[in-house]
Amino acid sequence: MFWLQPFIAAFTGWFTTWIAIYMLFHPREPKRFFGITIQGIFPKRQKQVAAKLGSMVAKELIHFDEIAGQLKDPEKLKELTPLIEKHLDTFLSVKLKEKMPVISMFVGEGTIGKIKEAMLEEIEELLPALITQYTDSLSSKIDIEAMVTEKVSNFSSSKLEDMLLNVMRKEFRFVEFIGGVLGFMIGIIQLLLSLL
Repeated sequence: MFWLQPFIAAFTGWFTTWIAIYMLFHPREPKRFFGITIQGIFPKRQKQVAAKLGSMVAKELIHFDEIAGQLKDPEKLKELTPLIEKHLDTFLSVKLKEKMPVISMFVGEGTIGKIKEAMLEEIEELLPALITQYTDSLSSKIDIEAMVTEKVSNFSSSKLEDMLLNVMRKEFRFVEFIGGVLGFMIGIIQLLLSLL
């Protein structure tokens, strides 16, 4: 019967590792057993994890200045030109005639084209300054760290577990496997020692 020792040790190694991973998330609510309060590590520390994650995201991953820089990028602003031009066309050829029918009687297509051209030039000149002013005012109002912290703090325990498992399921399975392998090796060593 002693030859079963490596397999029992392998099962023990796998099972204890599985329990350790399970207890990262469970129990979700504090439970008392024999006067000891037990709760999963992530549910228990969710607020601290959220605060650390918020700080890390704000300091290491996302800076508002980078977002503002992307918004102010002249190449990105040029991408808005077709959309602005389309709106100007609609305004000058449809809405202006509806709102001011008298003007449309005296203004021809050539003049409307010149107005459109002048307006496009003005908008292209105004847009970078407008975007800069807007992003500068936003930078004092948007706190990325607080946003991330609040979002993660408000996740349900099950959502947090699902997110982490989606990212780390393979790694957790590998850790369980290693627990089983180490248990088996310890069982082999115990078997060899018992035979000596």
